[in-house]
Amino acid sequence: MKKGIIFIVIIIIIGIIAFVPGVKDFLKNQFFPIATIENAVHINEEDYDVDLKGINAPSTNLKNFKNKAVFLNFWGTWCPPCRKEWPSIQKLYDTRKDNVDFVLIAMNDKEEDVRKFLKENNYTVPVYIAQSPISEKILPKVFPTTFLLDKTGRILIKEDATKDWDSETVHQFIDNIIK
Repeated sequence: MKKGIIFIVIIIIIGIIAFVPGVKDFLKNQFFPIATIENAVHINEEDYDVDLKGINAPSTNLKNFKNKAVFLNFWGTWCPPCRKEWPSIQKLYDTRKDNVDFVLIAMNDKEEDVRKFLKENNYTVPVYIAQSPISEKILPKVFPTTFLLDKTGRILIKEDATKDWDSETVHQFIDNIIK
């Protein structure tokens, strides 16, 4: 009797995985994250075209970072979670600035507030303020939002929350994308 029930439950689970839309892809992405990378969204030429006013770096355009690995972060001095993750971003920058380009874009902020925040905390990560519209593909819905882009413009990581960016996992991920 018990074996029959177990058999029926297993058949039902297999049926759900095989025939319910989305379940198979969800499980594949959970257990085989490389599939997520292969299906990653790409940033195209138009998405990169954002004029950036440098706060502690020369002004530039995001398209100058095309064909490079990029740590792209949207944040604000007014955002407590953004401020919380800054120390780990600074540590990651200090150790990885030769391997990855860092572009932190202050959103909904006054230039003087950004300058004051950077100076008070001795932060040296390059910070910009966007001077032209940002593509919907990368425009954040929440703050902080961070993207790790590979050299082809694939979004490999999109984090919509505070994260410890100086973790061993992040360092290993960067090692893998810069090879």
